[in-house]
Amino acid sequence: MAPPFRADHVGSLLRPQSLLDARSSLASPSKMYSLEVPEAVKEAESQAIRDVVQQQLERGIRPITDGEYARHIYYGGFFEKLSGFEARPDLPIPDAFRTNFPTTTGLARMGATTRAAVVCTGKIAYRESPYLAEWLALRDHLQREVLWKEAKLTIPTPNYQHIQLKPGTAWTKESGYTSDEQYFDDLAKCYAAEFRTLYDAGLRHIQIDDPHLTYFCSPPFLEGCARDGTDPDALLDLYIRTHNQLLRGAPADLHMGVHLCRGNMAGSTHWVSGSYETIAHKLFRETDYGTYLLEFDDRARSGGFEPLRFLPEGKNVVLGLVSTKTAELEDRAAVVAAIWQAAGVVAGAQKISMEQALGCLALSPQCGFSSSSLAGGVGMTMERMWEKLELVKSIVEEVWPQRL
Repeated sequence: MAPPFRADHVGSLLRPQSLLDARSSLASPSKMYSLEVPEAVKEAESQAIRDVVQQQLERGIRPITDGEYARHIYYGGFFEKLSGFEARPDLPIPDAFRTNFPTTTGLARMGATTRAAVVCTGKIAYRESPYLAEWLALRDHLQREVLWKEAKLTIPTPNYQHIQLKPGTAWTKESGYTSDEQYFDDLAKCYAAEFRTLYDAGLRHIQIDDPHLTYFCSPPFLEGCARDGTDPDALLDLYIRTHNQLLRGAPADLHMGVHLCRGNMAGSTHWVSGSYETIAHKLFRETDYGTYLLEFDDRARSGGFEPLRFLPEGKNVVLGLVSTKTAELEDRAAVVAAIWQAAGVVAGAQKISMEQALGCLALSPQCGFSSSSLAGGVGMTMERMWEKLELVKSIVEEVWPQRL
C-alpha cells in the first residue's frame, strides 16, 4: 500500500513571532490545559493559520496542516475537553510520575519541580469535539473541497496521560473504574466519536502522535518499570490493544497513521535514544496502522533501518530523514542513499524488487518543527524550515518520479 503523501511532514511548524508575542503573557506551554483563550490570541492564531496555509499552497507542500498553531503544545486541547478528566497543573516531580520516566527526569535536570497532567476523576465521555474547531479553521482556508483531502490533522495518543503518571494514578477511585482496560475502553469510544465528527466535516487524514512508544526501547524506562513493579511487555500490549480499538472505530476511508519519535523539545532536546528493534515486531505486526512515520535522521539516536525487516506487505513507512533539530541543510545525495538503503532492507525481507520496496516508503522530517510554541531546533529559522520542506519535496520528485 502506497502512503497517502510521498513527501510528508509531521504537522507542527515554527510559530511566527506575532503568535508568540500574542501568547507572551500566558503560562508555560507545559501547563496549557486552560480552556480559556483570550480573544487577541484567537485572532493571532487565525491570522497565523491563514498565512501558513497560504505558504504551503504556494510552495506545493503536502500534506497541508495548520502547523498546530491553535495549540500551545502538540497534545494540548484533547483530554481536558472530555468529560471525566481534570487538569492538574502542578504535579510534583518525581513523586507523581513513573520511576525513570524520561520526560520528567529530563525536565528535572533542567530544574523543573512540577509538571502538568490530566487525571481521570469521573466517567470518561465525549461531550464536545476537542478538535473540530481546529479542523474547520484549517478547512475554511482551503476553499476548494478537493484540497480537504490533501490536509492532515494530528491527535495525541490515547496513552499520553497514562504512561507518564505513577502506576495506578491515571484514574482515581472516584472515577468508577477498576482497571486500566475499562479506562481505555471508554477513552477509545471518545476517539471513535471524534474521528466520526471530523470525518463528517470532511477530514480524511489523521496522524496519531505517540512518541512514548519509543520509551519501550529505552533501558532507563524499562528499569523504572521494574522498580515500579510494572511488566513493560504487558504495558506495551495494553497500549497496542488501545491503538487497535481506536482504529476499529474509524471510518474505513479515513486514513490513519502513527508517528513515533524520541522527543523534540526546545533546544533540540530529545528524551530517549535506541533502535526500534525491541518494539518493531509488535509495532508493525500487531498494530493495525497502515502508515508509520518514523524518526531516522540521526542513526546514533534512532538506530538503523534493520527493524524495517518486520514491515509486512500492505503497510508503509515514512522515513524521517530530514532533521528538525539541526539548522544545517541535509546533503541531498546522503538522503537519497539512505532511502535506497531502507528500501533494500524491505526488499530483502519481503523478497520483492527494490522498486516495489520504494513503493511502500515515503520521506519527511523526523518530527515537527515546533512541538510546543517555544520549541524549535537550535538555529532553526522560518526560512530554513521551508528550505527543508522543499528539499523533501524535491528529493521525492527525484526518487519517486512515477509514484507521486
